[in-house]
Amino acid sequence: MKSGFVTFVGRPNAGKSTLLNQILGTKVSIVSDKPQTTRLRIMGVLNRDDAQVVFVDTPGIHKPVTQLGERLNATATMAMKDIDIACLVVDATARIGKGDRMVAQSMPPDSVVVITKCDKAGPEQIIEQLAVSAEFNAEAYFPVSGITGRGVEALVQHLVDRLDEGPAYFPEGQITDLPESWMIAELVREQLLDRFREELPYSIATRVTEWELPRIRCEILVERESQKGMVIGRNGSVLKEIGIAVRSQLKDKGAGIFLELQVKVEKDWQRRDDSLDRLLNINEPD
Repeated sequence: MKSGFVTFVGRPNAGKSTLLNQILGTKVSIVSDKPQTTRLRIMGVLNRDDAQVVFVDTPGIHKPVTQLGERLNATATMAMKDIDIACLVVDATARIGKGDRMVAQSMPPDSVVVITKCDKAGPEQIIEQLAVSAEFNAEAYFPVSGITGRGVEALVQHLVDRLDEGPAYFPEGQITDLPESWMIAELVREQLLDRFREELPYSIATRVTEWELPRIRCEILVERESQKGMVIGRNGSVLKEIGIAVRSQLKDKGAGIFLELQVKVEKDWQRRDDSLDRLLNINEPD
């Protein structure tokens, strides 16, 4: 059996998480149209008869303006160490710019370039992206769609072919390294990202603080008092909608799940190391 680690690296909103979910056939990483949706290094495990591939999804690399941004960049950079194959993910619908070139310079010479969102791009756009990205001198280039699955199987097979024989790193049936509590907190944040625009999504953090099925308590943190009312909604309408949407994705945990959502203000948490140490520490709730 072949096995190994493959990391996805790229600019924010390049489609890394959508691609990972398509490869695995299930959601392990939340998605939205907001940059910097991914805040963690997330592993997704693909088990096949002939291989186990551990894919590593990373935060988008960007010019940071807060301590959170600096940590996200560090997480993405560290994810390129001790892996077998690095994939540079490039959005087919966005012009390749300085940011993409900066990321490409940090990639190993045998990297793979993956052009995503090809379902949204015309043939001319895809050809142009392939031509421009040729300057990266990658080992291979694959245009794909994380939505439709176009080109994904060819990409996966190429990656498997490049891997060496090795052991299974995760037991059969395990598809991610994230605890269930973190997955639920991320589902709550995904719903919030979908409902709000401008700066508010970046001021929101979520974490599960109590886990005793069928009862789950999840905190939603915002940075200012004025944001708290927006997240709660009139008569709790926003929280109610979010709770219904998240519970609909937890049917595998049985009926009667009670998801309690609490909104708290933690001023400027994005710029405070003590807050980031707590919010980005992947531990099970007490």
